[in-house]
Amino acid sequence: MDAVDQRLISILRHDGRRGISDLAHELEMSRGAVRARIARLEAGGDIIGYTVVLRADAVSPPVRGLTMIEVEGRMLDRVIDSLVGFPEIGAVHTTNGRWDLVVELSAQSLADLDDVLRRLRQVQGVTASETTLLLATPRSARARL
Repeated sequence: MDAVDQRLISILRHDGRRGISDLAHELEMSRGAVRARIARLEAGGDIIGYTVVLRADAVSPPVRGLTMIEVEGRMLDRVIDSLVGFPEIGAVHTTNGRWDLVVELSAQSLADLDDVLRRLRQVQGVTASETTLLLATPRSARARL
């Protein structure tokens, strides 16, 4: 993957619906060359799909946190399926150690966050949780994309 491929991927990360003509203009390449690069990146598995970015994904609510969750027995898949339905949850990660899951969540206020945590703790199979508020993100990975 060369610098042009990396720039193309960066553009597509910000807007996966950009037209070939727009991409070609921005990259100062022909439409055919851009199409060929995209086809090569898709065939090689570097690009495996395109997705929709929701406003909630782009605008960070004022209250953000990480919740570590302990899951009862073999209920991990059931708990994950339940958590994916929470709109306030941005990501669910499996992990090792004392906690089974790490959940990224966000809310408009502390009261809203409290409500999310209450609902999260009511999910069948969740036996314990601990939440840490994120106060600042000095170097956001999203800002570098």
